[in-house]
Amino acid sequence: MRFSLKKTLIAAGAVVTVGALAVGGSFAQDMKFFRIATGGTAGTYFPIGGLLANAISNPPGSRACDEGGSCGVPGLVATAIASNGSVANVNAIGSGTIESGFSQSDVAYWAQTGTGVFEGKGKVEKLTAIANLYPESIHLVAKADSGIKSVADLKGKRVSLDEPGSGTLVDARLILEAYGITEKDIEPEYLKPNQAADRMRDGAMDAFFFVGGFPAGAIVELASNTPITIVPIAGDEAKKVTTDYEFFAKNTIPAGTYDGQEGDVETLSVGAQWVTSADQPEDLIYEITKALWNDNTRKLLDAGHAKGKEITKETALDGVAISLHPGAKKFYDEAGITASK
Repeated sequence: MRFSLKKTLIAAGAVVTVGALAVGGSFAQDMKFFRIATGGTAGTYFPIGGLLANAISNPPGSRACDEGGSCGVPGLVATAIASNGSVANVNAIGSGTIESGFSQSDVAYWAQTGTGVFEGKGKVEKLTAIANLYPESIHLVAKADSGIKSVADLKGKRVSLDEPGSGTLVDARLILEAYGITEKDIEPEYLKPNQAADRMRDGAMDAFFFVGGFPAGAIVELASNTPITIVPIAGDEAKKVTTDYEFFAKNTIPAGTYDGQEGDVETLSVGAQWVTSADQPEDLIYEITKALWNDNTRKLLDAGHAKGKEITKETALDGVAISLHPGAKKFYDEAGITASK
């Protein structure tokens, strides 16, 4: 699969030219580039990717960490790039056209095992994990006057399950199945979240699924001008989903996250994970993992994005259902970090 870039976000220090670096003598020859494929520019992956690229970068000639300079990997210039999301990212990693990227935990699992959205397409066997980052909540958004208060109420309604080939579509089908609902029981459409939101705004859509960190920009914008409700995904059916599929977890969207949302809403989540190829050098990924979890990165994450505070060393291995990259594993073994239960 050919990996196409829509837009590129250059991390701090990446705009320094090679010609300028040549002034520093041997610095230029030690410079390494490392890309992080994220998602669309309106989503959560893109800004988080920019923060992490900034955190792990330490261009040649930078001031030392203990002197107030970069605390990233010496000689590394990292960039975050916009992409089509999880499936595109793991395919690009598998084909060797990108060094790393973000993926939902379920998509990463399906890629490595050749199941789910990768059924019949072969396994991305060299896909490995650097870290679990933060939970991506499964949003079931319904128009306030649609009468939809639970997943069971979707029967007979116009529901977008996301576009073909997306992880959200597979997740939505698994959730519907747990509630005893098939696509024949609804009027299914297969649209991107922003398209589904537009249809809802125009009165032509009752509900849609979206997987992503909250607050999600498309839903914030929709809620600002159209009364909506965030439908809970809870109860015995949700418990069955988390029991049957280890990459799902219980989650809560707090009250006030979206206009008109007066109470907490129980739902499920999948992990947003940073993945790479087993072909990436062990020492490089070790240093990147080390830089990810240093105190300087902690400050950048806490100040840089609402989801940044949820990226913690204590949950770095939670929901990781694929192999760790040897470099990342070395770091976690040395730090005594294991998945929390």
